[in-house]
Amino acid sequence: MYISNTKQEKEEMLSAIGVKDFSELISSIPEEFLNPKISLPKALSEIEIYKKMRDLSDKNTVIKSFVGAGVYDHYTPSALKAIISRGEFLTAYTPYQAEASQGLLQTIYEYQSSMCALYEMDCSNASMYDGSTAFAEAVKACLRISGKKKILYSQGIDNRYIEVTRTYLADNKEFVFEMIPLKDGKLDITAAEKMMDSSTACIAVSNPNYFGVIEDIEAIGKKAAEKKILSICISDPFSLGILKTPGSCGFDFAVGEGQSLGLPMSYGGPYLGIFTSKKEYIRQMPGRICGLTKDKDGKRGFVLTLQAREQHIRRDKAASNICSNQALCALATTIYCSLLGPDGLKEACLINNSLAVKAAKELSKIKGVKLKYNQPFFNEFVIDLPLPASEIRRKVSSSFHIDPGLDLGHMGKEFENSLLVCLTETKDENDISLLKKAIEESI
Repeated sequence: MYISNTKQEKEEMLSAIGVKDFSELISSIPEEFLNPKISLPKALSEIEIYKKMRDLSDKNTVIKSFVGAGVYDHYTPSALKAIISRGEFLTAYTPYQAEASQGLLQTIYEYQSSMCALYEMDCSNASMYDGSTAFAEAVKACLRISGKKKILYSQGIDNRYIEVTRTYLADNKEFVFEMIPLKDGKLDITAAEKMMDSSTACIAVSNPNYFGVIEDIEAIGKKAAEKKILSICISDPFSLGILKTPGSCGFDFAVGEGQSLGLPMSYGGPYLGIFTSKKEYIRQMPGRICGLTKDKDGKRGFVLTLQAREQHIRRDKAASNICSNQALCALATTIYCSLLGPDGLKEACLINNSLAVKAAKELSKIKGVKLKYNQPFFNEFVIDLPLPASEIRRKVSSSFHIDPGLDLGHMGKEFENSLLVCLTETKDENDISLLKKAIEESI
């Protein structure tokens, strides 16, 4: 926000600081940084700018991508784009004055209702910044509730989520992170049970996991309940059209990245984080919660309620310092869920899954290529190649304008030849044939 100052006000501020004028205030800055010589071309007209941008865009190469790993190339319905482009949604400001923001508050309430239904959980907040921050907040909630220090997490969780959580907790060295190993691509439940003890605050699992494998979250949730340990499930909301929900499996907290529900990839954002929980933990929920009430005339009204964040209570008592929510992105996911409905989402999930299964079978026919894990998967899977995955990816991208998947070399030496391949409804059987041909010839 810019607030202009009069000459007198400027002089008063400079006098209070103890300098004669503005140049004295910035005298420590080298001259080359104060007045840099910038070589700018002459100004262009609108028509000239348009032509220049067209010429630049013609240099782009369109790449068909089979990369997933948490951000997915799903189709965004045109109706969704049209609705969120309406002025009352696109330019709406954060609802600090709740009574003046009934329309925006209603969209938040509808979003919360959609997420509760999708995850089969009791409560949802108004959204977080992304999936990793939602997960970090869920871990923090478990630490507060339990008063314990150990965090058990599956090796199948995206490591970026773990790093964000470590950053959140960096100031407290008492917290202990312990990774539960995988067994043929799935969480080793026997190992997890042995690692659970009286110091364990929570156990966290991802479904589908980072490798696309479907976890037995029912068994994991049951085991955590038996041990009286809090549980967190990271779930891709799109997959819940056909997979078991965290709520039906007894999890205390369920979080996820909402990008797969109608948000474009957009070079990494903006997205939104989904945060849901059981009703008994609603006071530990970060950020905003929108509630439904009645006014003095008995008319329906929406309010911000149970706001346990630092804007409303003392910082040391706050559940979180998040002071906003991803309102427009949350609205987009709500519209997406409304447009598809339960049956439409299920159909989209089945299309994704059938394409992935088809692709896995076809790629496995290539000499030297095999599936890394013999487990059910959703819409992405890992293949092992006879050459480093980074080399195959480079060859396929340059020769065929196809990105065949994510090179998993960053996961360690055992993944040097591993490629994570993803299929969504934006692909078809012809694309699978092209992918197979590209990998086969590159090998």
